[in-house]
Amino acid sequence: MPGPAPKHPSVRARRNNPKADFRVLKSEGRLQPAPPWPLQPSPRAQAALEFNRDRVAALQLEIAEAEDGRTKGRLRRGLNKAEILVVQLELEIEQARDAEVALWADLWRIPQAVIWEESHALREVAQYVRWKIAGEQGDLDSAKEARMLSDRLGLNPLALLKLRAEIEHVEAVEAQGEQRRRAVPTTQAAKPKKGDDPRNGLFAVG
Repeated sequence: MPGPAPKHPSVRARRNNPKADFRVLKSEGRLQPAPPWPLQPSPRAQAALEFNRDRVAALQLEIAEAEDGRTKGRLRRGLNKAEILVVQLELEIEQARDAEVALWADLWRIPQAVIWEESHALREVAQYVRWKIAGEQGDLDSAKEARMLSDRLGLNPLALLKLRAEIEHVEAVEAQGEQRRRAVPTTQAAKPKKGDDPRNGLFAVG
């Protein structure tokens, strides 16, 4: 079993630089476009769709060959149900794919995506996306798998610490920049700009 999460650098007492083994990820995240979505539609959903498409074709053939009206009526009712199911499955597959692609694009913009790209974890992220979307649609087993994989991908603060990384705090970065600006000597601010006429600073005395 994995050991406890490493302590944050700020609370570890070491003689050398305590932050040397921790990585700080830029808060703006990964700026490049997301990689192409790598997975095909769910095999289970695709198999159900193909099965019902074949059933529609078979029922259409039976209706064409049926001779009495009662049999034709029964077959048409079955055909209507199969056609409705085909439309439902096509819509479910399309909606799932749209949701997966949207979440995929969002994830590749967050800071942790830099680590995934370096470690070639593209398919692991894709599997998390599939489980996450299925879990949001009510599949409890997929929700559990997504939760476990989210830890491996560093998608929460504790899991990110286990990867020995943290996301920079924007407020702290801005405060450091303000401190540096305040530390600029006043003599530098008084220096004339390039191109200024030094005679502009002269005046007559009586």
